[in-house]
Amino acid sequence: MSVDPALLSILRCPDEHHAELTLDADEQTLTCTECGRVYEIRDGIPVLLLDEARSPGGADGDQR
Repeated sequence: MSVDPALLSILRCPDEHHAELTLDADEQTLTCTECGRVYEIRDGIPVLLLDEARSPGGADGDQR
């Protein structure tokens, strides 16, 4: 299932820097261009919750 391109153009990381997100269509994820957190897309809906994001190193959850 795909995410609407218009929605992708306005989505931002929920952390305080609100950086842009890049789409990985194969993995169905969005990755923050600043902090590197990875957010899943479930059933076409981005899950932009810091508690559910994967850290850049691959561990689950917020790694601040």
